[in-house]
Amino acid sequence: MLHFNIFTLFPDMFPGLLGTSVVGRALGHQWSLDVVPIREFATDKHQTVDSPPFGGGPGMVMRPDIIDAALRSVPSARRGQLIYLSPKGCPLDQDMVKKLSKSPNLSLLCGRYEGIDERIIDTWDVLEVSIGDFVLSGGELAAMCLIDACVRVLPGVLGNENSFREESFEDFLLDHPHYTKPKVWNGKQVPDILFSGHHADVKSWRLEQSKRLTEKRRPDLWKKYLDNS
Repeated sequence: MLHFNIFTLFPDMFPGLLGTSVVGRALGHQWSLDVVPIREFATDKHQTVDSPPFGGGPGMVMRPDIIDAALRSVPSARRGQLIYLSPKGCPLDQDMVKKLSKSPNLSLLCGRYEGIDERIIDTWDVLEVSIGDFVLSGGELAAMCLIDACVRVLPGVLGNENSFREESFEDFLLDHPHYTKPKVWNGKQVPDILFSGHHADVKSWRLEQSKRLTEKRRPDLWKKYLDNS
């Protein structure tokens, strides 16, 4: 079972969306979740967790002593890799997802405000991960994305074990177009090849569609595909 520890100022956000659909059904079976409220480790009566940045500048920074206390509250054997969700991190991709999903334990640190004190990064074995080139109000939504991506590749989570193997980013290609009933809708017809009954021809057509989409929309992935073909 894959276990997640979530360090957050907003524990009520979890499991949230993670408690629904296929990922929610797998909760408690293929994966588990513990939420650690960082504010509980504040030492003053106001439960202050942040301070103005040294050197000036806008916003507030989460204090290292409070984060450190929260992290240490989870036994090291149960902590696993510590991941900080940050726009400065390495881009999350499907290869990273599959590697992370093989870990027994993962700890996700959700920042707020202007982020966390850099000394946490320097002191702990932190893997900084970004889910895209944009900024969120905090790391919680990014953590949910990472968890969802990791859980759905676990054995037994998806009804069809081949589903994720034919999705976007497998073999550096985007997914091919999908069609279902009705055969004709709004004047648009499903491609005839999908009714041919020739599985090899259908597979070849889908691969060609994936190649065209990838070359057009993601030249970075297309280059990786060509380099690995």
